[in-house]
Amino acid sequence: RGPLAGPVVAAAVIFEPETFIEGITDSKKLSEKRREALYQLIHEQALAIGIGVVDHRQIDQINIRQATFKAMRMAIGRLKPRPDYLLIDGEALPEKLIAQEGIVKGDFLSFSIGAASIVAKVTRDRIMVEMDEEYPQYGFAGHKGYGTAAHREAILQHGPCEIHRRSFLRKILGER
Repeated sequence: RGPLAGPVVAAAVIFEPETFIEGITDSKKLSEKRREALYQLIHEQALAIGIGVVDHRQIDQINIRQATFKAMRMAIGRLKPRPDYLLIDGEALPEKLIAQEGIVKGDFLSFSIGAASIVAKVTRDRIMVEMDEEYPQYGFAGHKGYGTAAHREAILQHGPCEIHRRSFLRKILGER
């Protein structure tokens, strides 16, 4: 599930109730250029933004689901003011420290979840562009760590690099 390399990133965003930014939706449905523009608007208009990043090592140690929850907790913990209610994309956190609601396809259905998905995606994409400078042979700036044919071929040709999620590569490396 998800990219073969890099961290998992979660974001949480608080807006005033009357705030609306045209075009916010599921980050996967937006072009990179549009996401970047909306990211800027979100940062200008949000009351608070929290971001959580869990690296590839922890993903391999605790699994992607637990790493995602950890990134979500980090993002929520960085919000000031502290929210009194959470809307969460998909599955809610197992612990209910703050009242919350998990919404399937929440990034498409909820303005604040859509905004958080844009912040998380842009943040992660920027990390992967930085990683491309360190590991240019993998083309991270283009595919952002996702399992494209070119990325899989680069893994077979060069072997995995430091930021690959080893637990995600078993099938690819087993085909060698």
